[in-house]
Amino acid sequence: MPKQPRPVTASSLSLQLSVDRTSPVPLYYQLSQQLEAAIERGALTPGSLLGNEIELAGRLGLSRPTVRQAIQSLVDKGLLVRRRGVGTQVVHSQVKRPLELSSLYDDLEAAGQRPATVVLHNDVATADARVAAALGVAEGTEVRLVQRLRYAHGEPMALLTNHLPTGLFDCDTTRLEATGLYRMMRAAGITLHSARQSVGARAADATEADLLGEPVGGPVLTMARTTFDDTGRAVEYGSHLYRASRYAFEFQLLVRP
Repeated sequence: MPKQPRPVTASSLSLQLSVDRTSPVPLYYQLSQQLEAAIERGALTPGSLLGNEIELAGRLGLSRPTVRQAIQSLVDKGLLVRRRGVGTQVVHSQVKRPLELSSLYDDLEAAGQRPATVVLHNDVATADARVAAALGVAEGTEVRLVQRLRYAHGEPMALLTNHLPTGLFDCDTTRLEATGLYRMMRAAGITLHSARQSVGARAADATEADLLGEPVGGPVLTMARTTFDDTGRAVEYGSHLYRASRYAFEFQLLVRP
């Protein structure tokens, strides 16, 4: 049997960490935020070990319970995991996706998350009332149904269900597994112009939980999006589920003058 690679130890000595004792922000929270930032920027990579808890406490002049609380907060977020006989290990960074007209594939790739795709369905289906209204077609019209499971770092991140007008472009399964849907559209000469989108949350059913690696009834984020081209034609209706433990939507708010 081949030997399993040993996790890489990421010593706390290599990280630029500090706490401000004059700040009203709790010390454990200051430390957890800095460790989370290190994970997000790749200073602590998935699979690496965090290092010695005693060493980290001594270096920062903190008590072990304070350090333990900071680490536990990241365990609760799903960024770290405690493994018996191994130590505290980095799992991954949470994906934070901007609310703009972009594809999950492109966002994951830009964040260095190594996206991968499994196509679950790529068939012709009939549009129900919801899909028909979104695409601006009659109920019962034939549309293309594409359902994919999107992975990052080998973990399922999202269950993506898309309905497209038939004949829009060559929706090849092999290409769908190799790249993003919007990239395929652009390559086919479709200019994506705008979208109408809503975001929500609900509990995962048994099938969804099994596909996403979450417990039945676990929280999932939802996104429904209708995308239009530069002629105003609806070219896609997406109904997507994201693991709440691995994913967050991020957006900027502006003050109205």
